[in-house]
Amino acid sequence: MDGMNRKEQQQRAEQPRGGQPRWDRGDRPEGIVDIAECQRRIEYQFRDPSLLVAAFTHASGAQHRLASNERLEFLGDAILGFIVCETLYQLFPDSLEGDLTRIKSVVVSRETCGRITERLQLIDFLIVGKGLALNRPVPASVLSDLFESLVAAMYLDGGLEPVRALVARMLEPEIVKVASGEQGLNHKSLLQQLSQRDYGVTPTYEVVEEAGPDHSKSFHVSAQIGQRRYPPAWGRNKKEAEQRAASNALSELQLESAARGTAGG
Repeated sequence: MDGMNRKEQQQRAEQPRGGQPRWDRGDRPEGIVDIAECQRRIEYQFRDPSLLVAAFTHASGAQHRLASNERLEFLGDAILGFIVCETLYQLFPDSLEGDLTRIKSVVVSRETCGRITERLQLIDFLIVGKGLALNRPVPASVLSDLFESLVAAMYLDGGLEPVRALVARMLEPEIVKVASGEQGLNHKSLLQQLSQRDYGVTPTYEVVEEAGPDHSKSFHVSAQIGQRRYPPAWGRNKKEAEQRAASNALSELQLESAARGTAGG
């Protein structure tokens, strides 16, 4: 009993400031991950919680390599790529393969996946050994791998639909942000896809102001979804102004979606 007390005291002493745990190889993962809180943050209930634990077990904190999240990361990378490609294919029916590839490369990048991990505060549940203590900055690759491992665990537990929901909630704002900055993409088409899917209506556009002589007019146009009007934009013709107005609306929708994702975490 005294030996157990000393071990517990040692574990408590090894907890770094900031509430993020530091774990030894000999610790049991089942005793570490707060499964209920983790599921609340990702908005998914696992039927097999051992998959969730495996997704958060870094190689340094596993009993052996096959017990780590490396195999899940391998699978999750492919699943995430597929879901993002499927989403892009549906959202951008008028975009060429090269445009879609550029967006995908940013959305599934290490930086983006790591940012989602941080936004959901998944680092709180990461199981590591002494070689990767969480009282120092965690490598970006570890954060990215953690998100991909979670994707694979959700897929194995519940199929593609939970992953699609996670991508829609956390990655679609990233897609909209990247797409809004892409030259040549049809912002009106993207806004229409999102509006019809999320609100059941088609956006409308209204000219709120005109300027210049008849032969060289500029137009100030606002996009509207339902009763909500978004910030207007100027263009050298109505078509250009509508594209820019759609881009303004997409930017606001992206900010709101990102805020909801942060609040949900």
